[in-house]
Amino acid sequence: MQVSSSLLYLDGVSVSFDRFKAINDLSLYLEQGEMRAIIGPNGAGKTTMMDIITGKTRPDEGKVLFDGEIDLTQHDEAEIAMYGIGRKFQKPTVFETQTVEDNILLSLKGTRNSLPALFYQPNEPDNQRIDEILETIRLAFRRNDLAANLSHGQKQWLEIGMLLAQDPKLLLVDEPVAGMTDAETAETAKLLRKIAETHSVIVVEHDMHFVRDLDVKVTCLHEGSVIAEGSLDHVSSDQKVIDVYLGR
Repeated sequence: MQVSSSLLYLDGVSVSFDRFKAINDLSLYLEQGEMRAIIGPNGAGKTTMMDIITGKTRPDEGKVLFDGEIDLTQHDEAEIAMYGIGRKFQKPTVFETQTVEDNILLSLKGTRNSLPALFYQPNEPDNQRIDEILETIRLAFRRNDLAANLSHGQKQWLEIGMLLAQDPKLLLVDEPVAGMTDAETAETAKLLRKIAETHSVIVVEHDMHFVRDLDVKVTCLHEGSVIAEGSLDHVSSDQKVIDVYLGR
């Protein structure tokens, strides 16, 4: 795999905490415009991998390159976010006392993240961008409602929209359908497939029905390493994946 052809390039990455090897010689490559699903049992290293990509954790060894040349191990979380990596955690964190529209406005790429943001009047390009995002995340009809009044699933969508407002090159999305209804789960798969038309996306998820709906390449982690990679059918038929994850 050529580094230059990959948006994200992890090679030989390892990190230990108190002599426990959370990531063990991990190699993973994500192409420009690709969406990838990451699966694996609890403790497989999925969260630590995302911590490394976003600068929260620094690996003990290995390469972590973004966009062909940016060495992510040499930058902190704020710098990595500026380079175009956005992360959505499992528990949604939205501004509950603000409207849905204002949540997107406050998140728009730029420096409107402090008190003046509350008094900012969006210009026409901002309004168009907000409209696009609200349509994408299925919340245009709730734009004037307080975020606190959204369902759990809708709050997840809103936070994805807040990420989109930052216009990242890569979105890291952690268990987006946890706690969602079946209908919301199906709609989230459609939402992420739409986003993946213009962004690269890594989705960590346990819901195999949802992963199948994404219809993307799947990577299974176990004990900090990749044990299988390919289509969901290929990965789910791998005996080691069955033994350590699917068969439990």
